[in-house]
This record gives sequence, C-alpha cells and structure tokens, in this order.
Amino acid sequence: MDKYELLPQQLLHEGTITEDNFFHPEPITDEQILLTHTPAYVHKLNNNLLNRKEQRAIGFPVRPELISRGKHIANGTLQCASYAMQYGVAMNIAGGTHHAYADRGEGFCIFNDFAITANVLLTEGRVKQILIVDLDVHQGNGNAKIFENDPRVFTFSMHGAKNYPLRKEKSDLDIGVNDGIKDADYLALLKAHLPRLINQVKPDLMLYLAGVDIINTDKLGRLGVTRAGCMERDHFVFEQAMAKSIPVAVSMGGGYSVQIKDIIEAHANTFRVAQSLYF
Repeated sequence: MDKYELLPQQLLHEGTITEDNFFHPEPITDEQILLTHTPAYVHKLNNNLLNRKEQRAIGFPVRPELISRGKHIANGTLQCASYAMQYGVAMNIAGGTHHAYADRGEGFCIFNDFAITANVLLTEGRVKQILIVDLDVHQGNGNAKIFENDPRVFTFSMHGAKNYPLRKEKSDLDIGVNDGIKDADYLALLKAHLPRLINQVKPDLMLYLAGVDIINTDKLGRLGVTRAGCMERDHFVFEQAMAKSIPVAVSMGGGYSVQIKDIIEAHANTFRVAQSLYF
C-alpha cells in the first residue's frame, strides 16, 4: 500500500523524525519463525506450495517477494522490541499481522509478527511476561489462538464486535465495541481496562498494535472514532506504559480510509505522540 512509502516521507518532511531514526531489518531467520509457525507451513511458504484455498484465506496470491517482505516485517517488530527495551518505545512502519495462525495465514497476514517477537524474546529469556494490546478494529484472532495456553503472553483485543473475523477466537480479554461508537465511549472502555490489565499482568514488554482503522473515515472499520480520538488513544496507551516503565514496541496495523491523507495523518499521529512523550 502507498501508506508504507508516504508515512515515513511525511514524518521526515515535518521533522518528527530524522533519517538517523530509521533502521532497516534483515529477514528474520527460519529458526526464529519456527518458534511460532509450524514446519509444514513454513515449508510451503519457502517453496511456494500454498494451494488456492490457502492463498484465498490470506487474501492475495502469495509470491516469493511477499514472503521475503513478511520476513523483513517480522524482524522489524523483533528489532523494535529490542530498541524499545533500550529507549522506551520503538515503531514499525508496517507490521501488526495478527490474523496469521501457527499453521496458516489469514486476512492479508502471512507471518504473525507479534507472536514471532514474543516467542523469540521468551525463548531467549529476555522477557518473562508480555502484554499484547491490540487496538486494531479487527480482532487479533491469530494472537489469541497461538497464545491460548501460554500464560506468559496476555492477549488483549479491543475491536469491532461485528467486524472481521466473523468467527472470533478467545483472547485473554476481548472487548467488542458496537459499530458507530464515538470517542468518549471508546476511550472510556480503554481507560477502564488498560490500567487494570497492566497492574494485573505486570508485563516486561508491551506489544501495541495501533491500527487506525477505528477512525470514522475508514472503509472497513465502521466505528465513529475521530482522528483526534485515535490520537488520544495512543497518548493514553503510551502514558500508561511510561507510568510503569514498560517498554512498548508498536506495529501500525490497519488503516483503510478512502482518502490516503486520512490514513497518513492518523498513523503519523502515533509517531508524533511517541516523539512528544518519550523524546
């Protein structure tokens, strides 16, 4: 999508970031991927063996270039986590591929970047407890299923109750919101639950999926949250993490407004808020 090229250009143009803030990840290794995804699925991906049904579930023809891109994105999120533990926050321009399961892709997601990151860090002993805060308009069904029996990763998804996926998995905490929900009600729900979860889970790291498909101009979201409300959402999440000195690695997630400027502005706000609070 155009947003992945336009977003960094906008952030550079306005001075929110500089070229020195960028890092360019290498592909994540298959060894790291296999901590999350099954050998059979990885073999199919690496050898271009997905059948039509499997590709249809993902939503596009799966080509080697897209597999390579997915590996770069996954390592980008993993590196974000490392940088976040050093600086407090780090952002992946892409990522948020929360619909990918261990054994299959779904919903335009091939690899699950949050699950890969969590499993690598836990396996390496760099963290003991992770909180996934998924505020994309779509439920993080892949995350929920992958970590359903792993108490080291708490999955929190706040999403459109009637939106994709039709059949939802069970996260550790799911909050389904109604179509058309406005800023005040949306933010009240978040503020009622996130501080409590942070105190309950006591995470060493937060993985934050900052989807902007919650805004009222989005083609797929169907919610009534304004750009300002979405920006306040980001501010609250970062503020809560900072209060407890919890590092936050952020992936951008969805954004499908008709006008590209609405998408870029909403995503840019996440970076602007992080820059203003942390640096």
